[in-house]
Order: sequence, then C-alpha cells, then structure tokens
Amino acid sequence: MLFQNTRWQTLSTPLREVPELCTRTRPRGLGFRLAMLLAAAVLTPALLAQVITMDTRTGTTTTGPGASQGAAVDRRFQQITPTHVPLSNTELDPKTRIELMRLMQAEQGFAMRPFPRGHKGLTLVANGKLEPAGESYLKMTTDMGLSAKPGDRVVLTDVKIEHGKIIFDLNGGPDAKHRFMRHVQVGTGQVMNPVVQDNEQEPTGARLTLAFEKHIPELTGAEVKQLLAPLISFDVKTPVQAFTDTLPTKLKNAILEHHVLVGMNIEMVLFAKGAPETKTREMDGQMPFEEWIYGKPPKDVEFVRFNGNRVIRLEVAKVGERPVIFTKDEVEGLMRTDGTPLMPEKDEPRVAKVGDVERDPDTQAPAAPPTLRKDGEKLPAEGDKTADTRTGVMKPVRFPTPKPADQPTTQPGANPDEEQVPTPASPAPDASQSVPASKMQSGLNPSA
Repeated sequence: MLFQNTRWQTLSTPLREVPELCTRTRPRGLGFRLAMLLAAAVLTPALLAQVITMDTRTGTTTTGPGASQGAAVDRRFQQITPTHVPLSNTELDPKTRIELMRLMQAEQGFAMRPFPRGHKGLTLVANGKLEPAGESYLKMTTDMGLSAKPGDRVVLTDVKIEHGKIIFDLNGGPDAKHRFMRHVQVGTGQVMNPVVQDNEQEPTGARLTLAFEKHIPELTGAEVKQLLAPLISFDVKTPVQAFTDTLPTKLKNAILEHHVLVGMNIEMVLFAKGAPETKTREMDGQMPFEEWIYGKPPKDVEFVRFNGNRVIRLEVAKVGERPVIFTKDEVEGLMRTDGTPLMPEKDEPRVAKVGDVERDPDTQAPAAPPTLRKDGEKLPAEGDKTADTRTGVMKPVRFPTPKPADQPTTQPGANPDEEQVPTPASPAPDASQSVPASKMQSGLNPSA
C-alpha cells in the first residue's frame, strides 16, 4: 500500500518517506501507526542504500549501491563522449544569429544515434552530456516511437534560437502544423467547416536541443556542426559509410568486407551482401524461419537463416568441401556497453558431415557391423542353453541335380528362345484292325 504510487527503480527514496507517509495516512488506531513507525525504523537503515535496477533488454535485476551504473544496455543508447570545441565568451549578436539560422536551415546530415519522436526530444549540452541517456533514452524511444535510425539521412527543417539554447526540428519536427487551428470549425446551424483543411497525419519528425550554460556565444556554422557531431554527422558519406560509422569496429569491418555474422539484423545483412538471389520460408518444428541464399556453384554458397529480424544460423558451402555452420551470436556482445558476449566460450564452427562418416581410430571405436539380431539376442553356439538344441549347424544348401528326362526337347527350326513343350508320342495303329475305306472317306469314327 505504501509503494503503489511510487516508482520501483530505487527503493531508498520510498523508505526515507515511510515516517512521513505514516503520518499522512487516514486516522487509524494508535497501534497501527506505532507499528508502521516501528517497521520504518527497523527497515530504513538496512535498505537505505539498496538500489534495484532492471535491464530492459535482458530482464536481469541487479541489487546494490550504484547498480544502475553497471547495467549493460545497447551502446546506441549509452552516454556520449563530450566534445571539446572552444567557445567564445562573447554573446551571440543579432547579425550572427540571422547568419547562423540561414546556414543551418535545410542542412542535411546522417543520424549517429536513434532519434525518438515527441515534443520534448533529446537535449545535448554543449561540450557536455546527452539527456536522457541509458535506460531513460531507451524508454523514450520505445514509448514515443522511432523517427530516424542510425545511418538515416535527416534534414534540419526548422531552427529556433532562444535564450541559452538552439532548437532543431528534424524531418518536419514532432509537432503537427496548425495543431491549434485544426480543432477550430466555423459555420452556421448544423453545417460546420474546419478552418484548416488537414489530412490529420501524425508527424514523424524529431527534435534536438543544443543547450548552453548561460548564453549562446558567438558561433559559426562549422562550430555548431562540431557540437552536434556525436548525434548528427554532416560529412559527405555514402549510405553504407553513414550506417557503418555508427557500429563497433569489428561489425563495421565485417559489413565493409561483405561478411555475415550470426546476430546481424536484416538491415546489416542488406548493407553487407545486398538483396538475396533466392528466399525460402520453412518451419523448424514450431519455429518459422526465412532463409536467404547467396551465390551459385561453382562459387561459394551462403545460407543465411533469419528468425524474425535476427540471423540465427549461417551455413557456408564450398565446392568440394564440407559445409561449415555457425550458430553462435557474435553481434549481441558487440552492441552491449560493457562489451561482454552472451556466450564467453570460444566459437568453434561446426562442420557438417556429408556421405560416409570418417572415424578417428585413436579416439573413436569402430562402428558395429550390421546384423539382424535384436539387442541382447545370442546364437546357440554362443552358450545359450535355453535355446532349442534340436537346431543344428547350418550347412550349405544343395540344389537338386537336373535329370536328362527333365531336359526340354527342341525341334529343328524352332525358335531357341521360346520354351518347347514336348508332345506325347501317339500310339502306333494296330495292324490287326483294318478300317474300311468307305468310313475313311466319309470321315466317320472308325470305332463307331
């Protein structure tokens, strides 16, 4: 009940307020308030310096003093390295103000960090730190949405110079045009017409504020670009260079050398290898995946498997060699601020065995020969006394010798390929029985 309206990021602050909260509660019994004061007196010294920090990427919770300082987050949201641009002590005069706005208006650059949407935006202190940073930066991007990714081209569509700060609107800014007048309608009776005809599309721009300590000093366009360098690069670059400059060195070299690493997202693979020649979608159990295929024999063929937006498997097949498969994530550790990989063990590529399996005679036992016996089954000759003793030793099979009478007879002139069936010999006629010639001519049966 005491902490339902407080934040759980740090527990030390609510515990300090326990005595005050006990006095501000509704009037209850004296015993209730005494019990709460006693609990506050006991728990506050023990947990006063305890801080609980939750990593939103991994879900791990760290407890202890200063735990938030050691939490590992994505390096794209970490604190920047302050610049060292010499600034003058003279305040910005009106002439330089107009010239500065004219030079920075409609200037184009490349985003070096993610730019969230929203009216507040990011605040960069001149030669100082970025606000917000870390988990607050990540939370703002998650809640408000992303306006520009690292490596995207951004345009300074509006520049405002106020007391002690310069406000830049990127890609149209976060505020809608005529945001007040778009709600005003004019008409008579039941017919009302809006004052501003608007398509009511939500703005997708971002805002960046360059803040100074006391006043804005005399600045040139080049000095302003140097102060904004940690967030926006105004150098002339190709899209690949602009994107890879925001990544760690190892990941940048892999993309420039057109290599794919397990853990890359789709954008990194497209910058490294381009669009694939073939795409397939399949299921691995309950997990759907998409596989991109690069190359055709006799060249090397690479099979890049995606699950969602990440590479989970890479298979490299070369002609005449066994395919090499990589499954360890190499990018996640590079994108973390502490630099610790998820799997500290050494990455050993797994070689797929194709065809006959080769065994090492020194370390692997030979494979068992094929057999028709079941597991544990023995032959009678191996000492099984329970088996049927009437079964003797198997001897060679003898086929019957063909007899001369069984040989088929052939007639001269017959086809040797066709089997000749012997015809039984007809009995010789008896000479004692004579057949009249009249019956032979008439075709009657002599026996009739």
